[in-house]
Amino acid sequence: MLYSDKVMDHFMHPRNVGEIEDASATGTVGNPKCGDIMKIFLKIDGDVVSDVKFKTFGCGSAIATSSMATEMIKGKTIDEALELTNKAVAEALDGLPPVKMHCSLLAEQAVKAAFKEYFEAHGGIPEDKKKYFDVLDEDEHAVDEQ
Repeated sequence: MLYSDKVMDHFMHPRNVGEIEDASATGTVGNPKCGDIMKIFLKIDGDVVSDVKFKTFGCGSAIATSSMATEMIKGKTIDEALELTNKAVAEALDGLPPVKMHCSLLAEQAVKAAFKEYFEAHGGIPEDKKKYFDVLDEDEHAVDEQ
């Protein structure tokens, strides 16, 4: 399998690894089929993702996509961060092998799961934001087959 230089860099030197003790929210997703488990920790100040960390158990692509996803949402407003997609994560890494695309979806799902927890702790998901959480129902291995 060929990996881009960016995938290898984020795997070998992942950004934002760890936990946030006083996180505003966390999101955990995983799939027993492949063994990848991702947990995202968000610190939200006002309307901005002031810090984000991750812990991932999985393959190199899972670690690289987690790292890239955190880089893509750190410092963004909640609305900007909700726009994150698995395709954007994969593109930012200069692509993933088709059999590893599920890792980018897991990264998106972990981020969205954390935001879902955040909204639920703060009065519920606003109606105009509910569309962003449909991704939580997707089977990440279905994207590998596309």
